[in-house]
Amino acid sequence: MSSGFNQQDKQVALADLAALIPDGASVALGGSFLHRGPFAFVRELVRQNKARLEIIKQSPGYDIDLLCRAGVAARARTGIVAMEGNFGLAPYYRKAVETGKLELEEHACATLTAGLRAAAYGVPFQPCAGVEGSQLIDINGWQRLEDPYGTGKSAWVIPAVQPDFAVIHANEVDRRGNVRVLGTSHWDRIMSRAARSVLVVAERVVDSEVFERQPEVTLVPYFMVQAYAVVPRGAWPGSCWPEYEIDYAAVEHYLDPAALQAHLDAAPEASQEHA
Repeated sequence: MSSGFNQQDKQVALADLAALIPDGASVALGGSFLHRGPFAFVRELVRQNKARLEIIKQSPGYDIDLLCRAGVAARARTGIVAMEGNFGLAPYYRKAVETGKLELEEHACATLTAGLRAAAYGVPFQPCAGVEGSQLIDINGWQRLEDPYGTGKSAWVIPAVQPDFAVIHANEVDRRGNVRVLGTSHWDRIMSRAARSVLVVAERVVDSEVFERQPEVTLVPYFMVQAYAVVPRGAWPGSCWPEYEIDYAAVEHYLDPAALQAHLDAAPEASQEHA
């Protein structure tokens, strides 16, 4: 876990934040489906023509679909993948898997969480219930261990999953890099503990006193955060509660086969860069 820079201002431009991701890196993306994903960051990865990235997320949708559409993602470890709402499956992700352009290690949300938890705890594997009878066991070669304490029971164990980076979209950060998420944090907490480094995109910067008044709301402490960027509406076209809801029209426009560049140009961060 990155622990440097803990007394300095860690704010950088979005382009500089995305530039920290080298080609071939393993990247866990926060949020869930169309809710509070680091989508401005994902679009910047596309603009910078990143290549051969591995994407890790329990419930991706727009983010992994866009990365597959642009040829940025080469491998994925995911649970359920869908565009959610009115839009069904993620079409460019599905095409990438079917054509062999994306190597998929298929998980259930619970098994991927178990792998991340193992990495966070510094152990090689984590027990996981609820996979009995699933073909995922055979596909992934997961092992079953007998209880060493003599109960006669056994458990399937999932290998540790340690991303190089966890990237989270947050409501608020302070100058030092403390992170607050309002509403559900989805799997962001365990991702941040499992990854080697944490990068954050936030709606706004607030005074540290805000964190001091409610320390229990801090999702990621400053010493885990390598750097952050401030991008208002950075989870567009998804939601970021309570700031804004899903822009369904924008999602529908994104799905137009001829609209990729127009979609990127319409993103909030694109207009902010030229403001």
